[in-house]
This record gives sequence, C-alpha cells and structure tokens, in this order.
Amino acid sequence: MNSAAAPRGGLTHRRVLNVAIPIVISNATVPILGAVDTGVVGQMGLAAPIGAVGIGAITLTAIYWVFGFLRMGTAGLTAQALGARDQGEVCALLVRGLIIGFAGGLLLLIFQVPIFWAAFQLAPASAEVERLAHGYLQIRIWSGPAAIAVYGLTGWLVAHERTKAVLVLQLWMNGVNILLDLWFVLGLGWGVEGVAAATVIAEISGLGIGLWLVRDGFQGQYWKNWAVVFDRVILKRLAIVNSDIIIRSVLLEICLVSFLFLGSAFDDTTLAANQVLIQFLFITAHGMDGFAFAAEALIGQALGAKDRGRLRRSVMLTSFWGAMVIVILTTAFVVFGGWLIDVMTKAPEVQVAARVYLVWMILAPFLGGPSWMLDGIFIGATRTKDMRNMMLVSFGVYWLSVWLLLEPFGNHGLWAALIIFFVARGVTLAVRYPALERAVDR
Repeated sequence: MNSAAAPRGGLTHRRVLNVAIPIVISNATVPILGAVDTGVVGQMGLAAPIGAVGIGAITLTAIYWVFGFLRMGTAGLTAQALGARDQGEVCALLVRGLIIGFAGGLLLLIFQVPIFWAAFQLAPASAEVERLAHGYLQIRIWSGPAAIAVYGLTGWLVAHERTKAVLVLQLWMNGVNILLDLWFVLGLGWGVEGVAAATVIAEISGLGIGLWLVRDGFQGQYWKNWAVVFDRVILKRLAIVNSDIIIRSVLLEICLVSFLFLGSAFDDTTLAANQVLIQFLFITAHGMDGFAFAAEALIGQALGAKDRGRLRRSVMLTSFWGAMVIVILTTAFVVFGGWLIDVMTKAPEVQVAARVYLVWMILAPFLGGPSWMLDGIFIGATRTKDMRNMMLVSFGVYWLSVWLLLEPFGNHGLWAALIIFFVARGVTLAVRYPALERAVDR
C-alpha cells in the first residue's frame, strides 16, 4: 500500500475492532512472556531468582520506556501526516524514528555501567538478588538499539492502522523469547542469565522482521529526501513533542520502579509477591492498549484532516470498547486470580503473600483503565504538553500517597498509592479533554 494513504472508510465499531483486536492479541503475549519469565525461574523454588528477574526486567523496561516517546510521537505525528495526505512527512517520520532508536540504544551501551550502578543504589534488595539481577542486566543491554528502534517501527505501523503487521512482529518476538526461555532455563539450566539471553535474541531478530514489515516506506525517493528528514522547523516540533513525552514517561517510570524498589525494602517474599502481582497490572495495560492504539491512529487522522465530528466519534467508539475490556479483566481477576498466582510461582510463601494483596489487582482495571484510554486519545492529538503537565500533578499525588500510606499500612499502603496514582492520571487528563477538541478548529 501507499505509505501515505490513510485507510479509507467510515468510523464504525468494525473499523475500531479491526485496529484494536490484533493489538490486544499481540499484547496478550507480553504478559504471558512476563509470566513465563517469572514462572521458569519460579520452578527453582526460590524467591531470589524471581526478585532478580523482576528488578532486572523492570529496570530495563523503565530505561527503554524513557524512549517510549519514539512509539507515541511517531504514531501521533504519522497519523496526522496521513490525515493531511503528506507523503513526504510520512516517510521522513519512519527514517527519523530509526535514527533516534539506534542512537538511543548506542548511548545505553556506552553508559551502561553508571546506569546499572544508579539502579542498584535505588534498590535495597538482598545481596543474592542484586548479584543475579546484575548478571541479567549485563546481558540484556546488548539488544538496546534493536529494542528501541522497534518502538519507532511500531508507532509508524499503528498510525497506518496496520496492526496485523504489529501482531506479526510481537508474535515473532515474544514467541521466540518464550521458546528460548524454556530451552535456556529449564533445558540447559542457565537460570536468570538464560532469561536475559532469550530476550536479547528475540529483540534483535524482531528488528529484522520489523524492517521487512515497513519496507513500503522505503519505496520511492521520499524516505531519502534528507532536506525533509532534517527540516529544521519539523525537527523543532518533533523535539517539543518528544521532550514532553520523555518527561511524562520518566515520571511514570519513576513511580513504577519506585513501587518495586519500595516493596523490596520489606523482604524477598514480599518483593517476589509484588513481582507476581504486577503481571496482572501489565495484563490490564496491554488489554487497554489495543483500543488506546486505535484512538491514536483514528484521532490523529481526524486532527490531521481537521474534522471535529470525526474526532469525537473516534473518542466515543474507542472508549466504549475500552470500557468493555475493563469489565472483562475485572471479572477474570476475581475468578482466576488465585489460579494465575499458583501458575506463576511454586514457592508456597510467595503464593500466600500474593493472595493477600490480590484485591488491589481486582480494583486496578476499573480505577486505572481510564488513564490508559486517555493516554491514547492525547497521543493521537499530540497534546503532549497536557500529558506532561497532568503527569506532574499525578506524580505529586503519588508521592503524597506514599508518604501518607506506606508507614501505617505497609505493602497495602504501597499498592493503594499506586492505584491512586492511576486515578489521578485519568481525572487530570479528563479535565483537559475539552481543550483537545477545541484545538481541531485551529
């Protein structure tokens, strides 16, 4: 297909589902991957390897998602370029995304020593957990350039509503990762380092698959029109959008990483229980992502075409299906929560501890879901200043909640602070939505 040809057709439930369902399916493999990572080391019957994989994975996930602006910014800006039928800019955004991704990954490789040192200064875990986590990180960092570049490719595909291609990419990466997890850890006995090696191979091979999927973006002369790729005015706008998203992402990741690190101050069992339960949170986020991604594409195209009615209908349709996901996930966690815990860990003390805090995961979809949906809406509209400012407010609410609730209520207080943070994100973005609609006419 022509890379600058916005998908045609009316805004219907079918169109939303066609965009969202492949993302929901592909994202379903991500928490499965996290569960397998946790589960294979959980078969060792020890809490320390589970905690090490948790700290190592969330540390690198947090670092990589500082570059989450690449997927989000690429999706929103590409969708708007498609709505405006600007073929040169559509192709230029693909090239810019790859350049930024490779450069960011190279910086991580260069500065890995101080980055890891800082991460362990923030994590007062036991010596055994820290030793295992360090080995995990030293292996996984080598796929950084590939992992970050894939964000840009994914955003470009989402903007085109080519989510079946995203599904192919994610199924490849996560399928390879899971198979190698089972082989390296259970078959070869490589333990925590085997989990890391499996991820490195999956991410590097995923970049190759991703480049093949976006090959149409390199047809013709547009992609190598360096005057457009490096246009000063466009780069300035890109820098503003990306800097806002970086600030928003850093604050979000500080909250998520601090949650795990604060939990590690209790004991290894509580740390392991939180690592098991946080997989429920990832399931919720990935389930909502399908319709948030649909919102990014449809709202970005509507804004590029300057069509307020189309934008409003995009919001209504994608939000309706997001609400359906919330109902389904809440019900599933009530019915199957205990069983999922037992699948992810064989350590009896971790199973017992995780069940104590399961109630927070039952509340998470209902209370946190709107924040994920609004993220997609604001990304599609590239209202990144609002995203940044409302995240600053929510960040303050989170730390105030930690200060008030952690000491008197322990790990329950920590979970409550995290849920309050998600609620604050949803409420503050909802307050700014009317300004988003008004921007269509400008």
